[in-house]
Amino acid sequence: MTIVHPSAISCGTPMMTKARTTVSQQLSSTATNAPVGVTPVSDAQSDIEERLTHTVMQSFDGCQNERLTFVMKALVAHLHGFIRDVRLTEAEWNTAIEFLTEVGHITDDRRQEFILLSDVLGASMQTINVNNVAHGDATEATVFGPFFTENSPRIDNGGDLAGGAAGQPCWVEGTVKDVEGQPIPHARIEVWEADEDGFYDVQYPDDRVSGRAHLFSDDDGRYRFWALTPTPYPIPHDGPVGRMLAATGRSPMRASHLHFMVTAPGQRTLVTHIFVKGDELLGHDTVFGVKESLITDFAEQPSRTPTPDGRQLAAEQSWSRARFDLVLAPATTAATPTAAKDS
Repeated sequence: MTIVHPSAISCGTPMMTKARTTVSQQLSSTATNAPVGVTPVSDAQSDIEERLTHTVMQSFDGCQNERLTFVMKALVAHLHGFIRDVRLTEAEWNTAIEFLTEVGHITDDRRQEFILLSDVLGASMQTINVNNVAHGDATEATVFGPFFTENSPRIDNGGDLAGGAAGQPCWVEGTVKDVEGQPIPHARIEVWEADEDGFYDVQYPDDRVSGRAHLFSDDDGRYRFWALTPTPYPIPHDGPVGRMLAATGRSPMRASHLHFMVTAPGQRTLVTHIFVKGDELLGHDTVFGVKESLITDFAEQPSRTPTPDGRQLAAEQSWSRARFDLVLAPATTAATPTAAKDS
């Protein structure tokens, strides 16, 4: 794929015109009604629009930060290209401004609607793909989500992070190793999840702390803890992002998952999930976070089955168990921002 450096994009650049024509043709081929498709414009009109894009991009030439210059010029090029591709109407522009304003108004220290918007558009997942390049057998990364909080309680290995949250108990164990197969002792493992009703602790009106904790791998790189068997749940859809999903015929549901964030000196920070094998939503996760390598078997254990650590559960309480071995890439593989050149 050719990536064009914004500094090389100028008024009337054939590559930009060709790219816009290709996108317009694709949009037109999928349009069912003429008003939805792309209306051809005259050469004179096209020149007017391209001159504006060029002028706006030139306005950043005085920026002393090379990376910021690159990002801003690319943003303008793609934003203007989108407006021209879809022939954005003034009414649609106003609707978009009102939508983004509402996204800002509903965002607070407990709810991040902008992250939800980024998630459902696949922007979060694509940013993660760009910044977590594949490296050997390193565990794949996925979306961070809007429900992580700092200062989670610490538990010992074998501890319970449920904190009273409702759900089926689940025993999770595994190892933390580097890509050479060497155990990583004392890696910090943050874990968080929703309860069986589909809510994270921060979504409740009180100050409860449940369904989250952190622990450290032991001297041999092993870890183990009790959690809750993950269940499907909807992202918050009572706000503007939810209305956008409804308007476009999309579901707000997320596939069942358990969040991990793992850090260790000299290793790339890993943000990932484990997903439940057999979940019917694996192919329809609303934030596009599922990766095949992260799908894990959560083996159902009938009531009265002995637990790995001897924990006594209620007589009729079933539970599940899962194993997830984590492999961290070296810190040197972290993505470094560069201005992509035309090639």
